[in-house]
Amino acid sequence: MTSPVTTTAPTSSPSEDHTFPSGFLWGASTAAYQIEGATDEDGRTPSIWDTFSRVPGAVVNGDTGDVACDHYHRMPEDVALMKSLHLNAYRFSVAWPRVRPDAGSLNPKGIDFYKRLVDELLAHEITPWLTLYHWDLPQVLEDAGGWTSRDTAYRFADYALSLHDELGDRVPFWTTMNEPWCSAFLGYTGGQHAPGRQEGVAGLVAAHHLMLGHGLVVDELRRRGTTADLGITLNFTVVDPIDPDDERDRDAARRIDGLFNRVFLEPIFRGHYADDLLADTGHLTWRGRPWQEVVQDGDLDLISTPLDVLGVNYYHPDAVSGHPHDDVLGSAIEHAPRPVRTPFVGCEDVTMPRRGLPVTAMDWEVQPEALTRLLVRLHTDYGVPPMYITENGAAYDDTVGDDGRVHDPDRVDYYDGHLRAAHAAMEAGVDMRGYFAWSLMDNFEWAYGYSKRFGLVHVDYETQARTPKTSALFLADVASTGRLGPVGP
Repeated sequence: MTSPVTTTAPTSSPSEDHTFPSGFLWGASTAAYQIEGATDEDGRTPSIWDTFSRVPGAVVNGDTGDVACDHYHRMPEDVALMKSLHLNAYRFSVAWPRVRPDAGSLNPKGIDFYKRLVDELLAHEITPWLTLYHWDLPQVLEDAGGWTSRDTAYRFADYALSLHDELGDRVPFWTTMNEPWCSAFLGYTGGQHAPGRQEGVAGLVAAHHLMLGHGLVVDELRRRGTTADLGITLNFTVVDPIDPDDERDRDAARRIDGLFNRVFLEPIFRGHYADDLLADTGHLTWRGRPWQEVVQDGDLDLISTPLDVLGVNYYHPDAVSGHPHDDVLGSAIEHAPRPVRTPFVGCEDVTMPRRGLPVTAMDWEVQPEALTRLLVRLHTDYGVPPMYITENGAAYDDTVGDDGRVHDPDRVDYYDGHLRAAHAAMEAGVDMRGYFAWSLMDNFEWAYGYSKRFGLVHVDYETQARTPKTSALFLADVASTGRLGPVGP
């Protein structure tokens, strides 16, 4: 399809009692650069985020991930914390520069950390879920062109396959890429994320090479007979026209949907790029040639290699207009702290008005029913494999109270509403098998540094003390019982 779904979603009442199936995965997600710290220990070399975070003005307050949550040294404590919250799964990423410094040969000390992590998880009966790439490209590969270079896809495959040789027998779920949209378009078009390039169509080139790297890994692991479940995690928006009867608003929604959702969905699940996306971007060139020439024979066959699972990351919806608005951003890449913005290719005239919905500390609108619509769309229109919500959560301005606790009722409401929305999708026939909160703990939140807190667990960055928030206790209860009870007395 070439336009977003705007049909009414199945509803889930707060007064209802919802039970999730036996075997459902209840977990939390993290990313290596955001929590590990120890960026120059045991042979680790710089990633693009080590470099980018040192660019003046790139990250709020000049924060870096040098220490982050010190998870590299506190890993056993953090796994015990997961167990205390009744989580039965943990989604983590591997730092490419830690296990293959400078994209070179395997580093035994780096591999050993992840072996110990997997051992600790299994000892606590927590299912390990490994993400191969969560944005920490070795800087030496960026110096050679990064994801705008086709060679990076092959270097990624080398790294991934060597890691699978070390951990493939004990890790049952493998995600190739986390949110390649962010890597491509925030990294190479808008410049809000590492490596900070503002090169317009470079985002489309990077997106294709990211998907090629994904396809190379899945294809080769299939050939090797892996028994693990293989997938990719995509971040989605649910985009609606401000005025469904306005042709310009409908077209703006179509374009945003194409360049946010379908730019990945169509190649991965249908083996081609959508005709309207190709038409919208056909005039764009990369290094003097049409950008679409980066797509070589056989690429789309690799990219569309069948998957076992799809990871779904959802935080907020978007309402868009094709008309100018003086009080909103004229770009599809919003909420970035950097003052310089390169508009999303092909969407320079799109604006994103607010609709009066509640917002988080990120100024993201809260609309749980959009998650139901998204899951139903993926199931109905794309026939995707079993889905897991691999990230869902919200930042709020948390503080430690006089009682030493962190009360976050807004986040509790956010989780409650989105779990009910996910359950409604399941009742509508969606095969969804797990839910991972973002994030296990407060951490280095990319360009926002330590100024935004998404965690179930509060982190005092001075002392590294961990304090479970009220939302952590809420999810712990749901995870332990498999039940989401009615709201109210």
